[in-house]
Amino acid sequence: MGSDAGISRRPSSGTLAGFGAIVLWSTTVALARSLSERLGPITAACAVYSVGGAVALVRLGWNAERRRSIARLARRYLFGCGALFVAYMTVLFLSVGLADSRRQVLEVGLLNYLWPALTILFSLVLLNKRATWVLVPGTALALAGEVLVLTQGADVSVRSFTRNLSGNPAAYGLGLAAALCWGLYSTLTRRWAGGRRRGGVDLFLPATALALLFMSLFVDEPRAWSMRSLAEAGFLGTATYLAYGLWDRAMRTGNVVVVAAGSYLTPLFSTVVSCVYLAVAPEPSLWLGCAMLVAGSLASWWSVSERPGGQ
Repeated sequence: MGSDAGISRRPSSGTLAGFGAIVLWSTTVALARSLSERLGPITAACAVYSVGGAVALVRLGWNAERRRSIARLARRYLFGCGALFVAYMTVLFLSVGLADSRRQVLEVGLLNYLWPALTILFSLVLLNKRATWVLVPGTALALAGEVLVLTQGADVSVRSFTRNLSGNPAAYGLGLAAALCWGLYSTLTRRWAGGRRRGGVDLFLPATALALLFMSLFVDEPRAWSMRSLAEAGFLGTATYLAYGLWDRAMRTGNVVVVAAGSYLTPLFSTVVSCVYLAVAPEPSLWLGCAMLVAGSLASWWSVSERPGGQ
């Protein structure tokens, strides 16, 4: 695309939309954990995406142009990216809800934030990008940061790594699955719907809510509703609608690489919000691992550029 040629440092409206999404996303892990403790992860996710889905449906019903725009979207985008969107939302809430403690929530949340680096890696294959040798040490540094977080400051070894993973493999595995789903979603959105003024988030959010509602029928969760639960679900549902709408626009019309670079700060912002909101005192190794993840991911971004004639 001509608007994405090279790595432009001038932010377009699509690129700025991506930064808006990053700010909103920084609240997700903290509020998702707080809500999951009261309602259970599936019910919490269902509540959040029901709010977001309701907002989306109201806007669809109000705006005929939005409906026509969605009808013109490629079917592979609607079904392929839609499936990845639903999968990501589900596994993200499950990973946060299944964490054994609020301290572990920070670790699982950081594992999810491997997705910016994965977006860069997927873009090499799917968006015709090219990379310099800096990509290798950059990615290695980001992964080393994740290992430091997962080993909780212990001597880094295969034994310490496997010990922490074996303690709660479901939460960590789902955190990694979330990163893979969102990295792939972000890349395929650009490939299959790049340049479109509107995307399919107005359909993806209600679809996510329906999938989670169906799942909630088969699980036994506390569902302790309160004014705080309602407020958290309302805020996170609205923020979710805004954030994913902004991100989808950024992936279609903004500079994918620049936005991905900005998203590398998300784990830092998210960790700060989580520590304050959940009253968690992180260990120094968590901050060091977070810093390594941000630095490594930024190095990966600087290593990437367009191939001539690329998307």
